[in-house]
Amino acid sequence: MRLDVLTLFPGILEGFFTSSIMARAVERGLVDYSLTDIREFATDKHHKCDDELFGGGAGMLMMPGPVSAALESVGARESRVVYVTPGGRLFNQAYARELASEEKLVILCGRYEGVDQRVIDRYVTDEISIGDYVLSSGETAALVIVDAIYRLIPGVITGESLDEESFEGGLLEYPQYTRPAVYDTMVVPDVLVSGHHANIVKWRMKKRLEKTLLYRPDLLQGKGLEGELRAMILELIGQGGEA
Repeated sequence: MRLDVLTLFPGILEGFFTSSIMARAVERGLVDYSLTDIREFATDKHHKCDDELFGGGAGMLMMPGPVSAALESVGARESRVVYVTPGGRLFNQAYARELASEEKLVILCGRYEGVDQRVIDRYVTDEISIGDYVLSSGETAALVIVDAIYRLIPGVITGESLDEESFEGGLLEYPQYTRPAVYDTMVVPDVLVSGHHANIVKWRMKKRLEKTLLYRPDLLQGKGLEGELRAMILELIGQGGEA
């Protein structure tokens, strides 16, 4: 996958692409990226990229000229272009999987009051919000989207590691433990050290349901769970698992 990220502050993003799993994905050729500094496309000596709002109002807006020129430089007209904004479609795991199937994505990071609407109308295919709150940095939101997407690219992370993560199968992930088996009087659940694979699978599923009922019961709506899973849910509700 090719990722072209357009920003006024490329330094915020650089460390992410040169660290940890992403760095290895880049080294292996699974991810290719560029960070484009929008200021380089400003036409005045001060590299000005923002101006006051027509109609008045607080704050400044990113000007269409530099942003458009930056988008043209990465072939945005022939690409899927993501603009991160609180006013966009809510991002989720299904959306991440959809974007991960693209060969190329252009991601535009907003600042201040955002980007002139004419840029959005001409270039943007996806306006995406990462949640019902406002950030001062479009770069932060862009990194959330990039992180959710690239790890789904085949070969970046093993399929086994992805299968039981939160939101896979519409459930949150189960609790996990590592050595030592006893830490400060707290003990790992017996089933996990029993070696009984079927019991471990059942325990993990029950814990996924329990956590989903507790924190995200909305994920279970309309799932039509039957058989053993339904029995587990009824048992948990009887124990107060919906509290």
